[in-house]
Amino acid sequence: MPVFAHLDVWGGTAVATAVIRVARLGSACALAALVALAAAGASATPATLKRSVQNLTQWPLDLALSPVVASKTVYENLNSIDDSTGVRIAYPIPGVIWTTAVQVGASVLRVVTGVFELIPGLILLPFDADMDPLFDPAEENPALVDFDNPVYHVKFGTNYTTGGE
Repeated sequence: MPVFAHLDVWGGTAVATAVIRVARLGSACALAALVALAAAGASATPATLKRSVQNLTQWPLDLALSPVVASKTVYENLNSIDDSTGVRIAYPIPGVIWTTAVQVGASVLRVVTGVFELIPGLILLPFDADMDPLFDPAEENPALVDFDNPVYHVKFGTNYTTGGE
C-alpha cells in the first residue's frame, strides 16, 4: 500500500476526472483568449511596456551616477544663486550628501515603477491604450545622457531634484 493511500484528497475517481476536465477547459479558454487578443493588436501601442523596460534596465545607471549628478546639481546651484560666502563654504559637503541620498532613493523608485508598469504594459500591449507614467521625473527631468529614439529611450543620470518639463 502506498504511503499516502489513506488520504483521499479528491473524494474518488469521478471527482478527480471532473477536476481534470475543468482544468483542461480553463486552460483552453485562457489560450483562446490570448490568441484572440494577440490577433487583435494591429494598432497596439507598446508605450507602457517600453517605459517599464527602460526603467528596469536603466535604474542601475541612475544609481551609479547618483554622486555625479548630485555634485553637478550642487555646483550649478551654487553658481546660479547669489549666496553668502559662508553658505558657499558650508553648503557643498552636506548638500552633495543629501542630494546623493535623494538621487539614490529616486533610482530605487524608478525600478519599483518599472516593476509596477510591467504587467499593465503586457496587458495593454494588444490594445490602442496607454497608461500615464507612475514616476514622472524619469520621463520629464533632465539627465546626463538623454538619447531618444523610437525603439528605446536611453536616459540615465537623471536629475531628480529639479523641476520637470
